[in-house]
Amino acid sequence: MTRSGPLATLAVAIALALGGAAALADSAGEEEYRVACAGCHGESAMGDGPLAGLLNISPPSLVGLSQANEGSFPFEAVLSTIDGRDGVRAHGSQMPVWGERFQASATSQRGETADMVARGRILSLVYYLQSIQE
Repeated sequence: MTRSGPLATLAVAIALALGGAAALADSAGEEEYRVACAGCHGESAMGDGPLAGLLNISPPSLVGLSQANEGSFPFEAVLSTIDGRDGVRAHGSQMPVWGERFQASATSQRGETADMVARGRILSLVYYLQSIQE
């Protein structure tokens, strides 16, 4: 039996309040990663996805971001890079602007909340990447 409506909403709110937010974000982020990123960055996030050889620029490994940043995960930089809608993109970058793609997808499904949905998907992805650091 599937629960929906106010009871399901309450259950999600309780899980989030009890610390389930990280688990939900990791799970959603892992799925986002598989769908949006693994093709280029690989299932292991080492930059060895099946499409990597077709690109002019090799996709970087994503598991050493903290190590390359003196042991601190560069959360805001990763968030901005994935979103891609704010700021100047690197010359020659082939990485898609996921903020635009996620927003376009959400617009067709949910209307005016599309930007919030896109940002939520990106945020879950960033939390997942933070969780896989070496």
